[in-house]
Amino acid sequence: MIRAEGIYKRFGALEVLKGVSLTVGKGDVIAVIGPSGSGKSTLLRCLAHLETIERGSIEIAGERIVATDAQGQCRYASDAQVRRACRKVGMVFQHFNLFPHLTVLQNLIEAPMTVKGLGREAIVPQAQALLRKVGLLDKQDAYPARLSGGQKQRVAIARALAMEPSIMLFDEPTSALDPELTGEVLRTMRELAGERMTMLVVTHEMGFAREVSTRTLFMDGGEIIEAGTPAQLFSAPQHPRTRAFLEHML
Repeated sequence: MIRAEGIYKRFGALEVLKGVSLTVGKGDVIAVIGPSGSGKSTLLRCLAHLETIERGSIEIAGERIVATDAQGQCRYASDAQVRRACRKVGMVFQHFNLFPHLTVLQNLIEAPMTVKGLGREAIVPQAQALLRKVGLLDKQDAYPARLSGGQKQRVAIARALAMEPSIMLFDEPTSALDPELTGEVLRTMRELAGERMTMLVVTHEMGFAREVSTRTLFMDGGEIIEAGTPAQLFSAPQHPRTRAFLEHML
């Protein structure tokens, strides 16, 4: 579903990603852990085409959106090709990014109507089914300001699902939440994992990474330092940096 090879990304003089490669198969739930500033969120943003890369290649569901040629030039596919590939990707952000002037239901139907050209009568039942799925159908006429942080994040997940993505990217979806609200968001994500949704999750929730992910990646300094099954990585980390991080977190 995702194949990234040798991704490099810098912001000015700061090299944030240093040759990152990863493969995400259909139904995989990949947890990406690591200290703040290790490049985790930038990796997700590059995969979702919210940032461009300097070198490397990225394929989304078999469609190559960027590659580096023999001369070392990084070349993106046409805008139409990139948009087509990126429609297969849904992204949930740390700070929800809901439209404050729209109701919960309007937040869900806006993109399918605008991007896919679907009629309101076609998308509203689907949106309501998604709100029921995340336990918020009774909030469909509420505005985001009237929701808790956990409710906002569940609406954000439903909004991403409304575009019927093949892959879901989560960028620290619980880090802006009070601890008592984290559980309801993680419960929704566990249900998605149980339905075999392909997911790439940047998270500080070690319990979620250990219990739900099919593979866990540890990033530090813009590189993937270690990767393995949760049992391998949490029980017997091989790299000293991984061990030090987990000793601090667990």
